[in-house]
Amino acid sequence: MNSNIPVKILFLSADPSDASRLRLGQELRDIRERLQLAKQRDRFTLESRESIRPEDITQAIFDVEPQIIHFSGHGTEAGELCFESLLGTTQPVQPSALADLFKLMKGQVKCVVLNACYSERQAKAIAEHIPFVVGMNKAIGDKAAIAFAVGFYKALGAGQAIEKAYKFGCRDSITKYSRTVDTYTLHKRYRQR
Repeated sequence: MNSNIPVKILFLSADPSDASRLRLGQELRDIRERLQLAKQRDRFTLESRESIRPEDITQAIFDVEPQIIHFSGHGTEAGELCFESLLGTTQPVQPSALADLFKLMKGQVKCVVLNACYSERQAKAIAEHIPFVVGMNKAIGDKAAIAFAVGFYKALGAGQAIEKAYKFGCRDSITKYSRTVDTYTLHKRYRQR
């Protein structure tokens, strides 16, 4: 990423009322704090959209024009991400639907972080179009997910590349919450299509 242009991060979160509660506000607050404390803090801007519905995603991307998109919320064992319906209940979204959206964002979005259980299938589909995509291949606890996110953005704020920031995020989560390294996945797109 060009070091002269600020990197825009879009934090999207969904915590449907019919699912177990998550500490999404804490995750956002901790990421914001880490970026504000970072030596390269002027390189990053962080925008957030909470209680996100599938139809809100495109508008948020148009408004913010991010290079990094971070989704925090629930995922299903079938590989769906859980957004909110108009009533605030779970509305699952298939991997192919988000992959189609990110195909249109190719060239603008450089990294997608899916900080949700069972998001690896989504990550693989999105990685067909986006250079770096982080997913989770199994269930992950709230505190471990937050530790990963904080470690990832702490490293980015220190000037580390995305691949190395991913490793720092894994290390923070593993060290603090005894997660196994295979919980997290990084998918890279090596060639232009």
